[in-house]
Amino acid sequence: MVSEMLTKLWNNGVLQLGVWETIYMTVLSTLFSYVIGLPLGVVLFVTAKDGIRPIPWLNRILGVIVNVFRSMPFIILMVAMLPVAKFIVGTSLGNKAMIVTLVIAAAPYVARMVESSLKEVSAGVIEAAQAMGSSTFQIIRKVLIPEAKPSLITGCVISMVTILGYSAMAGTIGGTGLGQIAITYGYQRSNQDIIWICILLIIVIVQVIQEVGTRIGRKTDRRIH
Repeated sequence: MVSEMLTKLWNNGVLQLGVWETIYMTVLSTLFSYVIGLPLGVVLFVTAKDGIRPIPWLNRILGVIVNVFRSMPFIILMVAMLPVAKFIVGTSLGNKAMIVTLVIAAAPYVARMVESSLKEVSAGVIEAAQAMGSSTFQIIRKVLIPEAKPSLITGCVISMVTILGYSAMAGTIGGTGLGQIAITYGYQRSNQDIIWICILLIIVIVQVIQEVGTRIGRKTDRRIH
């Protein structure tokens, strides 16, 4: 039987709001993570030892910074970054603060995903562009990004699903959404129905993200046309 608390949450719109807040945090955090992570990933690729414009010292410094943030468990990183969130948005509670911590945690992950996608671009295509006298920026804009687009989209889907998982954990330190509902109304009140309905709703969101991302990726992949 469906618990009385679950019915009450549904009728009061709490679960529907939780779904919206989860999607809102995930999409916005992914967007800002790519604003930081995409250029960072491009720089990591371009400045690598065998990159278009090798700059070993810069690549090494950026690589260390990215690896440090990626190696930290997310829940610990979130707590550590709360003062940063408070400095940026004026509070360490609520979705605004959680989005800041999500972006800080996800941007290094996105950078590595972007770098990995760019490495899949054929060296011959890059060499051909260089032979025609293209500048580094032109190669990035007209060769690397377009050629790596299907892989970049796949990476974006993976990143978004990862950030969705992070957003659920954010409920433990003041975030809202399905994670907070599962913890507050489910775990703390020993109500398994609420925990499982939150899990089910998160699974549905993940499947929608995967399906939409897969379709977009197929449309942009020149190899299957």
